[in-house]
Amino acid sequence: RSVYDDQPNAHQRFMEKLDACIRNHDREIEKMCNFHHQGFVDAITELLKVRADAEKLKVQVTDTNRRLQDAGKEVIAQTEEIIRCRVQQRNITTVVEKLQLCLPVLEMYSKLKEQMNVKRYYSALKTMEQLENLYLPRVSQYRFCQIMLENLPKLREEIKEISMSDLKDFLESIRKHSDRIGETAMKQAQQQKTFSTTLQKQNNVNYGRNMHLGRSRILESKNEMTMKRTFEEDDEHEEEVLTAQDLVDFSPVYRCLHIYSVLGDGEIFENYYRKQRRKQARLVLQPQSSMHETVEGYRRYFSQIVGFFVVEDHILHVTQGLVTRTYTDELWNMALSKIIAVLRTHSSYCSDPDLVLELKNLIVLFADTLQGYGFPVNRLFDLLFEIRDQYNETLLKKWSGLFRDIFEADNYSPIPVANEEEYKIVISKFPFQDLELDK
Repeated sequence: RSVYDDQPNAHQRFMEKLDACIRNHDREIEKMCNFHHQGFVDAITELLKVRADAEKLKVQVTDTNRRLQDAGKEVIAQTEEIIRCRVQQRNITTVVEKLQLCLPVLEMYSKLKEQMNVKRYYSALKTMEQLENLYLPRVSQYRFCQIMLENLPKLREEIKEISMSDLKDFLESIRKHSDRIGETAMKQAQQQKTFSTTLQKQNNVNYGRNMHLGRSRILESKNEMTMKRTFEEDDEHEEEVLTAQDLVDFSPVYRCLHIYSVLGDGEIFENYYRKQRRKQARLVLQPQSSMHETVEGYRRYFSQIVGFFVVEDHILHVTQGLVTRTYTDELWNMALSKIIAVLRTHSSYCSDPDLVLELKNLIVLFADTLQGYGFPVNRLFDLLFEIRDQYNETLLKKWSGLFRDIFEADNYSPIPVANEEEYKIVISKFPFQDLELDK
């Protein structure tokens, strides 16, 4: 601070003292350098010696590095190969895991296609349900799963169309086989009626025979043998007669019902089936114009009707809800009114009493057959009274004409007999009783 104070020549004196200090320090530095110079020289000498060794060491290190790099190239290549293999292995493991998830889906879809090919549509619907609810949600992120999900509704519609087509074929087939089914059912009813009549007669005969006390056990044994033989003969006849299920394959109805039930459209199927069967009922109830001419026309008409209702009764008992008792009763009442009207109309055209009598027997067999299936037939039995009156009228017309022809052709001359034998021959042909004549 005194350098810049107001003392005169202070700056000059400061500079002089500073130079003196510098010279003192230079002398100290020179002394120190002189003292350490030899050591410094020795150090430089040692350093120069080390320089050669350092150069040699540098060459060795460079050569070692080069050889190490050359040797490491293979290691690096192997390491890169290992890394690549490890990546592949990891990818393969991931793929295997994903495939283990996807394979059940693909197997189920393959099973679905196979079931479609062999027409196992109900099983195919169950497989679709498993695919949608269990398998596809696990692998929903994959594109093929989305394609499957888009195809499943199309497959369902295809199954519905195929099953409906099978049902239409069944309805067409059942329309053709109705007369055979009805004929079979009427044969069975006739056999049952014949068997019951035979059994009743056999019981009456046995009852009369059992009145003889001494032969009771022998007669009971004979009765058992006769009953057994009758049952065996009846069983043989039943085996020869085919049932409705033998004549018609009902599986399209069951399959279509199950399919529509699974798809939630059971009511649509029921309405369609009942509508189509009502149409067929109207066709069955429509008689041929020449039906009244032969008994075969009536028999064919009755067979078709019986076949129709036998099929409905079979469907009623083997399915639940497709056909109800209320529906069949309603259909039968409608059919019964139509049948009675048709029989009244066509029977009025009959002029042959034999044909009327055969018609009466057919109506009885027709009624017995349907009564055996649980359909009320009292109105048919009431119709028989009208048929009986008509039979009497046709019989009167026929025989009145025959009598008239006989009376017109007869000359009313006496019948001469020469002896008692001739008289008995005449009386045997015309059993006229007169005491005076006998004398």
